[in-house]
Amino acid sequence: MKQYQIQCKRQELTLGDKPVIMGILNATPDSFSDGGHFVDIDIAVAHGLQMVADGAKIIDVGGESTRPGSQAVSVTEQIKRVVPLIKGIANQCNVAISIDTTSCEVAKAALEAGASIVNDVSALLFDDKLADLIAEQGCPIILMHMQGKPENMQRQPEYENVVEEVKKFLVERIAFCLSSGIKKQQIIIDPGIGFGKTTEHNLLLIKHIDAFSELGVPVLIGHSRKRFIGDILGIENAADRTFGNAAVVGYCVSKECQILRVHDVKETREVVDMTAAINQA
Repeated sequence: MKQYQIQCKRQELTLGDKPVIMGILNATPDSFSDGGHFVDIDIAVAHGLQMVADGAKIIDVGGESTRPGSQAVSVTEQIKRVVPLIKGIANQCNVAISIDTTSCEVAKAALEAGASIVNDVSALLFDDKLADLIAEQGCPIILMHMQGKPENMQRQPEYENVVEEVKKFLVERIAFCLSSGIKKQQIIIDPGIGFGKTTEHNLLLIKHIDAFSELGVPVLIGHSRKRFIGDILGIENAADRTFGNAAVVGYCVSKECQILRVHDVKETREVVDMTAAINQA
């Protein structure tokens, strides 16, 4: 697996020997899996710290749900949700914190509060000021592919060749970043599992996840608890999809995937460590 060094404000992350785990922490009432669980700041901070103890190297904090059919949340409300949470975690440990947002204003407030990575599901398409902020701050940026917008992305997603089309989009967004003064070593890419894709599209992207390593930047996959796993296994409740999640993790450990964005950190770490040990025996 290719090796990368990602420089964050609080630490340097080495990506390569085996996937790094990013723990999901949604300060939202309506996220598809854990909506409403972590709106209380003390509970949310405690959960973030527990994920760090369980093996997460990055905590991804979000103040706006991007589940299928979700509606936009105001910048003011997002900042109100995420800034105290980021400060609460940053004050107690030096884990890398990413802010899951498409807004320059939210990203700026989060970075000032202690976040060091921006995770943008629009790949810098929704807010034209955000690229300038990333270039100025020199922080890592995660560029994700999405067909459409959260409110309509799952209506009728269509592709001629999903792997090639997603890859082409990410090539274009990397080029945009470079032309905006963002360095290649700041860039992480995400094919956007579940964002404007059918179950078959998601499976093909996971199967061919190593194709994205050809772009020369770290690859993140965010499959955790998503609908396609429930469709295949017949599991309606997202929180009950642990073993389906684990199957994807085990597959990705053997592929060119540097970051796994998940809800179940402890279980993911165990699968990653066991699979890596077998591969290295």
